[in-house]
Amino acid sequence: MDSATDLLPALPGQRLQRGVARGLRALGFACVEEMVLATGLRVDIMALGPKGELWVVECKSCRDDFRTDRKWQGYLDYCDRFFWAVDADFPADLLPEGTGLILADAYDAEILRMAPETPLAGARRKAMTQAFARHAALRLQALRDPMGAAGEGRL
Repeated sequence: MDSATDLLPALPGQRLQRGVARGLRALGFACVEEMVLATGLRVDIMALGPKGELWVVECKSCRDDFRTDRKWQGYLDYCDRFFWAVDADFPADLLPEGTGLILADAYDAEILRMAPETPLAGARRKAMTQAFARHAALRLQALRDPMGAAGEGRL
């Protein structure tokens, strides 16, 4: 490997996150991982599209990971489209109809089923876009100055 950026994340879900972020970046989206919503729920990936659209992607690394997830419906009010991201070995027939499906690995992703669009209300869109920007900026600031972020609490 040529650099630290070539290292694969340790956990299967993190590898999916990386591949999804790469795949969505190719479509013009900016992604942040582990974004906490106003409800306190944390989404795996929040993606902001070139036209201001907001997508949530939940990465599932195995059947048990999906079956124990009881919070995904709480994400639906915070995005225009909701997707599951899984690898090629995941039994995709377990995933609910009416949701999007992304096939991913650590290197890339492909949308297999487009999620239905449920546009956010203007006030919610503004709040979510601002939260996205703040999360991304704080994440960048923490990378540049890890000690400075220590007193700011969690991202």
